[in-house]
Amino acid sequence: MRRLLPLFILALGLVACYVDFMPGPKGLGSGTRFVVLSNIDGGLGQPLETKLGLDLQGGFEIKYGTITPAGENDPTSAQMEVIRSIMENRVNSTGVSEPIVETVGSNEVLVQVPGASDPNAIRKLVGETGSLSFVLLPPDKYGDATGSATCPTQPSGCLALPPANSAIDPSLPAQFTGKQLDPGGISAAADPNSPGNWLVNFAFSGQAGSDFSTWTGQHVNDYFAIVLDGVVQGSPPYIKSQITGGQGQITGKFTAAEAKQLATILSYGALPYPVQEESSQDIPASLGKAFMNQTLFAGAIGIGLVLLFMLVYYRLPGLVACMALIYYGVTVYAIFRIIPVTLTLAGIAGFVLSVGMAVDANILIFERTKEELRTGKTLATAVEAGFNRAWNSILDSNVSSLITASILYFGGSSTIKGFGLVLIVGVATSMFTAVTVSRTLLRLVVRQEFAQRAWLYGVSDEEFQARAVGGRFARREARGRV
Repeated sequence: MRRLLPLFILALGLVACYVDFMPGPKGLGSGTRFVVLSNIDGGLGQPLETKLGLDLQGGFEIKYGTITPAGENDPTSAQMEVIRSIMENRVNSTGVSEPIVETVGSNEVLVQVPGASDPNAIRKLVGETGSLSFVLLPPDKYGDATGSATCPTQPSGCLALPPANSAIDPSLPAQFTGKQLDPGGISAAADPNSPGNWLVNFAFSGQAGSDFSTWTGQHVNDYFAIVLDGVVQGSPPYIKSQITGGQGQITGKFTAAEAKQLATILSYGALPYPVQEESSQDIPASLGKAFMNQTLFAGAIGIGLVLLFMLVYYRLPGLVACMALIYYGVTVYAIFRIIPVTLTLAGIAGFVLSVGMAVDANILIFERTKEELRTGKTLATAVEAGFNRAWNSILDSNVSSLITASILYFGGSSTIKGFGLVLIVGVATSMFTAVTVSRTLLRLVVRQEFAQRAWLYGVSDEEFQARAVGGRFARREARGRV
């Protein structure tokens, strides 16, 4: 296992460099195609990009106002919060990180999205009311799947089934509504019976599942339409047999994006009030490019001073730590692009904080290694003991940081979640680089002849030479000096 570890570290570093620096038409990193975890179904051929937040990149904003139906009261603050929450969940489902969705006044919601590639798709997704209904297409008007119906109410013949994306006859009643669905049973998936097309699985909750089973048993071979906001979704299916278990599928010529959008609307429910778009505009970066450049410059100076300190004070181990930190930075940036993480000023602060924690782990290890050298241990043994005995302290400090970052991620607003996610990725990666990468590099270095010098480790010649005599004599000598 130890022999394979250097190969694993090398392979991981090469993959990270490919993800970060693959040249393309827009510069380094713009030609990379890899897997994106927020769209795992897209496979390995997806283009990667570094996502920046509203404060660093800008984006666009849309303001929605609620429409109060005649005879009803205006939405309460609680109902406006429900609308805001549903809209935020819908935006998050598209893979856009750290959107700002907030109520404005008594009946408006402002949605701000950083640098989205398809604003119109988000506009359509967020503004949909999401009123779903299952509408029976009467066999006396539309016929049935057996083809034997005469459609007595239509002397000229059966009506054509309403095609996908067409308006439904408003006089047709709904047998079931989206409020009866089980959100946990809704998902989008590739259609195994129609390559290239997608479908949406759905399930009813509670008594509605039994009612749906009874209803389908009474209407075998009849057609029905699945209608969202008055528009037919997919091709109207017919009931082949009684559907038990309260589950079904919406099929049609859906693309992956269309199926996921429909599943999202069904999962997060209908808006309590219909909304309409009142205004939209592009918004500039709130901090500006100059401020971003200043921030990156200041961060580079800070990290450079840390590397200089490690080199001057810890010498050869410090050089190893610098190499591990560079590896750490390349790896973390690759993870940011693969997830992807939307970097804001708060996220950059979280990254710099995780760099400090990575350095702290190396300092604990190297100081412990010095102590082991002074007790008379050989160089290789002292290095191993330094890592082993510093591990408990490193683990405790990093686990406590991970717990704190997890609380921020799962309990905070979108901006706080971004900071928490960056900190989680940074701390977890720093543990790997400090304990694994630094250790592997030191194991390789200490075997070399040039590394057998006391000043390279910050100890005196007398302390360093004692380790060559042997453990027992060295410890006796050390006790005599005390």
